[in-house]
Amino acid sequence: MKRTPKSQLRDVLARNLQLHRAERGWSQERLALESGLNRTYLSAVERSEQNISVDNIARLAAALSVDAWVLLKAE
Repeated sequence: MKRTPKSQLRDVLARNLQLHRAERGWSQERLALESGLNRTYLSAVERSEQNISVDNIARLAAALSVDAWVLLKAE
């Protein structure tokens, strides 16, 4: 598997996804089902190993009932 260079914004997205998913008590499998994404892809996104498109960020945000910018906001 090709290594993706580190990205601070991807790290922020990964952390926010994990936090919002945990707040709902959802597994990665549940979030993948709700968003229509593959669970292994979602797992790689949450480990900040996979680039993600704007469209997929929007799908995850919709599944989590948050605005997409919330997933990209550094705290």
